[in-house]
Formats: sequence, structure tokens, C-alpha cells
Amino acid sequence: MWKRLGLIRQGKLGLLRFVRLRGSPEEIAKGLALGIFIGMTPTFGIQMVLAVFFAMLLRENKLAAILGVWISNPVTAPFIYALEYEAGRSMLGLERVRLPDEFTFSALKTLGWDVLAPLWIGSLVCGLICGALCFALTLRTIPSVRAMRIPRWPRRPRKG
Repeated sequence: MWKRLGLIRQGKLGLLRFVRLRGSPEEIAKGLALGIFIGMTPTFGIQMVLAVFFAMLLRENKLAAILGVWISNPVTAPFIYALEYEAGRSMLGLERVRLPDEFTFSALKTLGWDVLAPLWIGSLVCGLICGALCFALTLRTIPSVRAMRIPRWPRRPRKG
């Protein structure tokens, strides 16, 4: 039975580790919100370093910031970046980018700017919204989850 429920058990253990983070609920919520904000920016590859740096700079919970960065992982990143690009493109009033007819340096440079500007604008707006929502939810959730008594996972009976 325990092998079939491994994913559920890992989720429960992850929740326990998150709830047992040291610090006040406000510190943890601020760290997580910071991590979510950084995770929403198109800095794929250096997000954890940025999260730790800014958490140290702002004196927030570093581990919560690292956990928040994982909002953008290889599974969710394409959807997040597509949403952010579309949001930024609509805010700037730009057309959708099309691939250039010829691949020259100047064409690729223009293509890069046409993609990066809306992506950064959209990521800042989406990151602020998601970070604020995460802060509010985490701030309200942590005290109630800490007060809950979470039972131990049932162990397999010993043989002989």
C-alpha cells in the first residue's frame, strides 16, 4: 500500500517541512512571496541565486524564497511565460511577433527586443499579483496549519 501512495506521502512530508520552517508566519509569507515574484520573471536558470540574494538583502526567509521560485519549473514555465508575454503584449499594444523571413543578426536582434519587452512587462505585473496573493494566503494559512495535529503516516507491520 505504501508504494502506491508514495506521491501522497511525499506531498504530506513536503507540507510538514514547509509548516515547520523557522520564523514567524509573516517572515515565511514574505520569503515565499519574494520567491514567487522572482520565479515569475524570465530569469530561468539563475532564479534560485536571485531569490537567495534578495532574501538575504531584504532579511526574509531564504528557504521559503527558494521554495517559491519553484512555481516556474520545466512543466509550468512555458505556460507562465506565454501568459506573461500575452499580458505584456496587450499592455504595450503590440502585435504578435512573427518569425523573420531571413535570419540575420539585425532581424534576430529586433525579434529579441519584440519578445523580451512584453515578456518583462508582463512578468513584473503577473509577479506582483501572484506574489501579493501568495503573501495573503500564506499569512492566513500558516497559523491554522501549524495548529493542526497532523497524524503520523501508518507504518507497515513488521514481519516475524
